[in-house]
Amino acid sequence: MSMSSKKVAIITGASSGIGQATAKELASKDITVMLAARREERLKELKNEIEQMGGTAYYHVTDVTNVEEMEQLAKKTVEEAGRIDVLVNNAGLMPLSLINKRKIKEWDQMVDVNIKGVLYGISAVLPYMEDQKSGHIINISSVAGHKVMPGSSVYSGTKYAVRAITEGLRQEMNASYNIRTTIICPGAVATELTETITDEDILAAFKDRDMKPLDSENIAKAISYAVEQPDHVDVNEIIVRPTQQDM
Repeated sequence: MSMSSKKVAIITGASSGIGQATAKELASKDITVMLAARREERLKELKNEIEQMGGTAYYHVTDVTNVEEMEQLAKKTVEEAGRIDVLVNNAGLMPLSLINKRKIKEWDQMVDVNIKGVLYGISAVLPYMEDQKSGHIINISSVAGHKVMPGSSVYSGTKYAVRAITEGLRQEMNASYNIRTTIICPGAVATELTETITDEDILAAFKDRDMKPLDSENIAKAISYAVEQPDHVDVNEIIVRPTQQDM
């Protein structure tokens, strides 16, 4: 199926933060990357940057909450690069809020992006991975998928769901199809995620926090570590926290 011996990775949420850093990291390891996000200008800039580094990149404007667009992303990847070896389901939202603030639209957005987007990504790539009897699906959860704190109830719910979905997928797909699964659980990372928070009480708590957060590159290297393992090695879950983070 492949037009070359290079692995091919789809990365959602590639226009910033962890997705952007992961695209650069994997491209530096001679992996062809398909960049997916909604912001086309940023995707173009990242594609050009990777190509200037000597890497190979494509992009496709995609809304992960639209199942047809996710299927088109997978199809486009195979058309352009010949195969799909890795999916990094990275797109996510984190508008933390106390439940009594009743930010229902934000709850809906988190469910749509953090859970449905992950499922749509899995659904889109599985037929290709099943056919080639190999693949690697990497889903970004969070330390909030291990522990709930005030304000994280709904967000944690979506990230616990990501862990459950990924573990179920591992049990169903590993032995029969040689499809590996990895859950990445970052702690506090300096990204745009906090910019979606509208609850003033939560924002005040973030301002009072005295801790050096992770950089997106730290998570990108954890993803790269999982991808680089031999086919018989499946790194199922990695938790990466700032040294000073207690949660």
